[in-house]
Amino acid sequence: MAAELVEAMNMVKSFRVSDLQTLLASMGRSKSGLKQDLVGRALRLVQTEYSPELLKNVRQLYESRFPKTTGWLAARRPEGIPVSYSSLSSSPSATSQGVEYLNGMSKPMATPPPEVKLVPLPFYQTLETLLPPTELISQSNGKLQDNQCIFELTPSQADQIRNAREIRPGMTSIQVVLRICYTDSIGVQEDQYPPNIAVKVNQTYCHVPGYYPSNKPGVEPRRPCRPVNITPCLHLSSLTNRVTITWGNFGKRYSVAVYLVRMFTAADLFNQLKLCSVESAERCRERIQDKLRFDPESEIATTGLRVSLICPLVKMRIGVPCRVLTCAHLQCFDAVFFLQMNEKKPTWTCPVCDKPAPFELLTIDGLLSTILKETNEDIEEIEYLTDGSWRPISDDKEKEKERERSNTPEYSVVDICVPETNGHSPAHSSASLTGKSGGAPDFSGGGPAAAQPGGVVVDLTLDSSSEEEGGGAGGDSEDTEDSSDSTAPKRRRYDYDKDLVTAY
Repeated sequence: MAAELVEAMNMVKSFRVSDLQTLLASMGRSKSGLKQDLVGRALRLVQTEYSPELLKNVRQLYESRFPKTTGWLAARRPEGIPVSYSSLSSSPSATSQGVEYLNGMSKPMATPPPEVKLVPLPFYQTLETLLPPTELISQSNGKLQDNQCIFELTPSQADQIRNAREIRPGMTSIQVVLRICYTDSIGVQEDQYPPNIAVKVNQTYCHVPGYYPSNKPGVEPRRPCRPVNITPCLHLSSLTNRVTITWGNFGKRYSVAVYLVRMFTAADLFNQLKLCSVESAERCRERIQDKLRFDPESEIATTGLRVSLICPLVKMRIGVPCRVLTCAHLQCFDAVFFLQMNEKKPTWTCPVCDKPAPFELLTIDGLLSTILKETNEDIEEIEYLTDGSWRPISDDKEKEKERERSNTPEYSVVDICVPETNGHSPAHSSASLTGKSGGAPDFSGGGPAAAQPGGVVVDLTLDSSSEEEGGGAGGDSEDTEDSSDSTAPKRRRYDYDKDLVTAY
């Protein structure tokens, strides 16, 4: 799916204006505008509405401009078939005349194997093809199959490998890699390992990438299918190199190829990206204005678009803003981290919308790069306006915080429960009820209770009936309390003390 999508996008990039207009008109899209607008519109169409019908239209337009050469001449030449194919295939080869005879009647020659094309990889630049894609043929009915292929290195190729620089410990910039994919002549094929694969070169087993464990429950571990480096096991001389591939035959067809490649690192790709794919600030403003342009058919008018300055990959401030040309969003991610993650685990997926993000469609946002240089580190979000300008969002947050501070009244802090010297809470102390003098608490603010640093304690279990019972029935009850230095405690409704709370 991803390989066919990349192939369709590459075809669209090579179209002329008439081809782009024909494609857009066939899918009910507007065909007016400059060529760069038509290309962008067609790429977004392929990205968002990918279907077999759309792929068929793209291929027909591409083949009408770049017609394929007829293959009957190649079919009549036995030398057109790779020599290494006969070592893997058990089918009989054709005779020098190109026709075999059976019972005096001519028998047509066997159909040549389909031409398999492998998808180009950003971190691998193919220098030479040592073994073209050749199908693995089962030799028996068993599940495990063994196939062999041979190739030789020329003196110049061996010198390139010897003199290659070391990009990291144990890895050089020039390598010989083995790639395996499905045998399918339609479109370009991604690397795909067969089950139970093992690669042995000159009687030495090569390292094949293992499985990545999955953190999600119920999801099987995934194996990264990347080229196998067979350089350490090769004979860097005129001797023949023999490769033995063990694979599981479970009904699918596979092809194998060997290439001499140049390795790139994430830093190398980042330098290519800075040199070849930077979108100017003016073009970025035009894109923003197109998104915010008023649509009379829409009932909702968009006055701004917010973009975060935090990378969705590592949750840190973006250093070099990058995005995919075919994505509809303006949100960017950090280019350096994106390339480093794909160097370790190649997925090439947009971290914002999870759509394919091949390296050839990446671009650096020139406008957001300028904004990142002009803003402080504490600004995490901006808003694009209809005229192409922008404003920081952090100012609004600061104003809201200041408004909250100004509207919030300041209350004095009251300690609900102050422990006494004996460790007991005032809620269970009878002396806390009346204060130091033993009298009723004074709420006027001038008494000793007001000067006391703790809160005023009131017994909520007492009511008017209990006060009447404790106060007596005569009118001289107040004189009695004043004359007595130590009055007896009031009789309560319950025999045990109830909890006390502080009154504010």
